[in-house]
Amino acid sequence: MKTPMSSDTKLMKDEEYDVCFCARFQEDPKTSDLEAVKRIFRYIKGTMHLGLWYPKGTSIETVVYADFDHAGDYVDRKSTSGICTFVGCCLTSWCSKKQTALAISTTEAEYVSARKACQQALWMKQALIDYDVRLDDVPIMCDNKGAIDLSKNLMQHSRTKHIEIRHHFLRDNVQKGHILIEKVPSVDNIDDIITKPLKCESFNYLRLGLGMMKHIP
Repeated sequence: MKTPMSSDTKLMKDEEYDVCFCARFQEDPKTSDLEAVKRIFRYIKGTMHLGLWYPKGTSIETVVYADFDHAGDYVDRKSTSGICTFVGCCLTSWCSKKQTALAISTTEAEYVSARKACQQALWMKQALIDYDVRLDDVPIMCDNKGAIDLSKNLMQHSRTKHIEIRHHFLRDNVQKGHILIEKVPSVDNIDDIITKPLKCESFNYLRLGLGMMKHIP
């Protein structure tokens, strides 16, 4: 009989991240890819008792988490952006996607992720208007100080000139007061769970932060 700390349980640390990663190798799968998929199935089988909790009477306070895995793809060295949106304590949307351009620095990679989070925040604000709910500035939680500074600084530094203009959409909306960029400690950045593999303790902590808990019949 396997204990809670068996080898299968330890593999839980990166199965959720691997779902997106394995999808990139569908055209020409290798034996290692098959083994990774088997690990994913073991994780799913072992967590059938978990589910997202959506309690009644939750607030409409909206917050978006943004994170990245800099140069995390070992094939082309592109970064992965992760976004999680919460309304009250409820996870309403999430996304893990490889960035289209190669990010030179961690600041650039996080800045691109925050720009995507900004788009999601603005969409949520507009969607809630249909329910006669109007939000002020939606906070975007980011753990990269350089990206936060860049989003608030009107001066274009020479080291950031290579960043595509479309990504400065983020800074424009910060200046207009549509969104608010806030610093979150890296250990509490929930998006880590969908951008990179984690140790078991961190994985379980952040999974709880997503609202994943044991189902009670």
